[in-house]
Amino acid sequence: MRIEPVFTKPKHRKGTALRVAVIGGLGLALFVILFFRLWSLQVVTADRYLAEANDNRTREITVRAPRGRILDREGNVLVDNRTSMALELDPLQIPSDAAERRKRFAAIGKVLDRDLRWVRNRYRDELKSNPPGSPITLIRDVDDDIVFYLQENQARYPEVQINRVFVRRYPQGIRAAHLLGSVGEVTAEDLEAERNQDLEPGDTLGKAGVEQTYDDTLRGESGQTRVQVDSLGQVKGELQSKNPVPGNSLKLTLDPDVQSAGEAALTSFGLPGAFVTMDIESGEILGLASNPTIDPSIFTRPLSQADADRLWDEDQGAPMFNRAIGGGYPVGSVYKPITAVAGLDAGAITPSTMIQDNGKIEISDQIFTNAGSQAHGPVDLRRALEVSSDVYFYLLGAEMNGTNKLQHWSREFGIGESTGIDLPGEASGLLPTPDWRNELFAEGETDRPWAIGDNVQLAIGQGDLQADPLQMAVAYAALGNGGMIVKPHMALQAEDSAGRILEEYEPEVSRTIDLDPGARQTILEGLHDAAQAPDGTSYGVFGGFPVPVAGKTGTAERPPNGDQSWYIVLAPYPDPRIVTAVTVEQGGFGSDTAAPIALQILSAYFDKQAKPVSGGSGNFE
Repeated sequence: MRIEPVFTKPKHRKGTALRVAVIGGLGLALFVILFFRLWSLQVVTADRYLAEANDNRTREITVRAPRGRILDREGNVLVDNRTSMALELDPLQIPSDAAERRKRFAAIGKVLDRDLRWVRNRYRDELKSNPPGSPITLIRDVDDDIVFYLQENQARYPEVQINRVFVRRYPQGIRAAHLLGSVGEVTAEDLEAERNQDLEPGDTLGKAGVEQTYDDTLRGESGQTRVQVDSLGQVKGELQSKNPVPGNSLKLTLDPDVQSAGEAALTSFGLPGAFVTMDIESGEILGLASNPTIDPSIFTRPLSQADADRLWDEDQGAPMFNRAIGGGYPVGSVYKPITAVAGLDAGAITPSTMIQDNGKIEISDQIFTNAGSQAHGPVDLRRALEVSSDVYFYLLGAEMNGTNKLQHWSREFGIGESTGIDLPGEASGLLPTPDWRNELFAEGETDRPWAIGDNVQLAIGQGDLQADPLQMAVAYAALGNGGMIVKPHMALQAEDSAGRILEEYEPEVSRTIDLDPGARQTILEGLHDAAQAPDGTSYGVFGGFPVPVAGKTGTAERPPNGDQSWYIVLAPYPDPRIVTAVTVEQGGFGSDTAAPIALQILSAYFDKQAKPVSGGSGNFE
């Protein structure tokens, strides 16, 4: 018997072949995918990735354009540019980890000789207003040794950028600061405005004054430089560049002598106030200033919140406040010519109507008095303006109550509305009317409705009236030019960098009012007597001035403050070319404070000096 060897029969495992097939298929698929991906990278998109790789070795640097210069009408430079080295931080390079961020800020502060808190606060303040991702200007005018140190140690301070920037320079110091305005870096809010669509983060634009109004003229066009950098971000060479285009220059209507004299005169009294001098035919502003003023160079560096607060601190006179175009004041007796025009039109008086001025008058059980209760005896319109008889104009206000004539002519002369000057921040003031007060009373916002006393007070520029020097200058200009309400303006012409005229800004007339020539002549005669006749209220100031003028004093009550001083003058008389309006807060009588300031301005304009006068019996107001 043969014994056969026994072999173990392999067991057949179902599914093994399937697994092998699946794994093989997946491997093949992955191989195919990898193959096609490599083929895509190396063949199809090679050019694109090559370009991106090149971009990783290059940087585009924006080269800011210098803004155009600002000049006065004689070509004297009021604003130009200087270069400054600015230390900026790239927010994208600032660590998100708080501890690492403090470490970086401390290191930067050590270089700048500042503490950690200063760097952190500056960064946070700027970050709030800057567009997302835009460079944060930490400090300007960085010393050269710091610049060289940071450039040599760029790898240690990757978040720091040192850029050369243009900042504004003011060759004449604080001259014309309020009307020149300021520039600043664009904010996120600025970029949202439709007119700023061509701006980018880091750009600058006008923030106030003519810098803001004529930003499109003054702002240039930025250029770009493409540079090659190494792995540490250090510049190794320049590849190509597009030069920036400088902004155009702006020549203003300012007369340098008028502006200088007006500012010096305002400052000499040490009180808040303002003045405006304007050509009555063209509306060209020859001088405009507000006191206290500001140093515009403060805006050439990042402004702290404490600095901003000081600029608006009322205890320091709110230096940023432009009283010439925004001050809402009662104006006192300088309002009387407007009341006179209204009274003549209403038929309440004629130029020869005579009344007896006994120094006071009772209207609706209320006593109204002249300044100092002085009696002027018989007065007609011309005499009433010469001696500034309140009683005469009280009666006019009472006579016109309910007719709306005084409000109508006030509005015709531009009271209660903005003049349209090419400066931002102008106020419209307030012209009180029966409807206005009655509406407030109905809403419970005042204790009484309109009464006859309100019209009486308005007739002498008191009560709820609010106006500023520019509005009053425009009103007097209409009186001087025969009825044209001119639109005041600061810009004379735009010029390119070579001085070629690109655009001339033409005068504009807002409207023409129907001013009776006879009424105008009588009123101007009264104003001339008020300034240069022995009984005139400003004879002591203008009596010895060799140029004939027509001017009016005003002393406005402004509780709880002291009396507001006003003076408005047209010159030369009888065919005036210019008007000057001056006001001084708590300056007392118009003849004591505002009139001497106006005299200094006219002396500069006409290059004439007043001689001292003696005698004269005019009362002070």
